[in-house]
Amino acid sequence: MAEEKDIWEESLDDEKTMRYIRAYLPQELKDKFTDDQIYYFIDLIDEYYVNSGVLDAKPDQEGCVDINLEDIAAYISSESSKDAVGEFTPEELLFVVQGEWEYAEKAFEEGEG
Repeated sequence: MAEEKDIWEESLDDEKTMRYIRAYLPQELKDKFTDDQIYYFIDLIDEYYVNSGVLDAKPDQEGCVDINLEDIAAYISSESSKDAVGEFTPEELLFVVQGEWEYAEKAFEEGEG
């Protein structure tokens, strides 16, 4: 039962993240991505964090880990092309990555993350 609750909460958080990203996008990109594509990008962002080793990186003296959002956007661009989800430039996807980043920071600050 607890596992079902976790899945439900994760799904709800993904929906909130997707909506935040959609609102964050500049006007010229709002119609470029479907909701399903944004959900896919969110999954790829999570995949990048897990597979890149960034989660295992040692924080600096201030407790920060350097995360290059442009690298994440390039990764999403490459994977979405490989998976035939669509052809998107890293520059376009950077807005998605920045939106996800801002949402995560906001949620953390509000105690939701």
